[in-house]
Amino acid sequence: MSAVVIPLSNVEAQWEKLTMADQATVQRQLEEIQKKDWKSLSVDEKKAAYYVAFGPHGPRTPVSPPGQGLKVFIYTLGLVSVAGLLSLAVRSRAPPPPKTLSREWQEASNERAREQKLDPITGISSEGYAGKGFVQN
Repeated sequence: MSAVVIPLSNVEAQWEKLTMADQATVQRQLEEIQKKDWKSLSVDEKKAAYYVAFGPHGPRTPVSPPGQGLKVFIYTLGLVSVAGLLSLAVRSRAPPPPKTLSREWQEASNERAREQKLDPITGISSEGYAGKGFVQN
């Protein structure tokens, strides 16, 4: 172990400024300290051990900067609203629905099916039929 002893108080603030060799020294220091009884460690030593083991550095560095989630939400909301406006614009230019979708037409189709005795076993012309037949809305 090297003769250099790096103070463990406030390791969180100075970790990024330390060289790789100093970081390795701190890790070795903490390994030796953690071999002692955990209850005998100071609060600074416990904090340093936790930070070096689980802190947001190395592979645990946050991928996106703070505030990125709000930006993604706003852009997504903007794209969804543009898509909604585009959909309304297309629908406003669409032709009217066909006449066969009107309720009167569908009820007339039911009457015509009964007149022709269409599907007399289980369908609209059967005894006790309680379905809607061709009426969809």
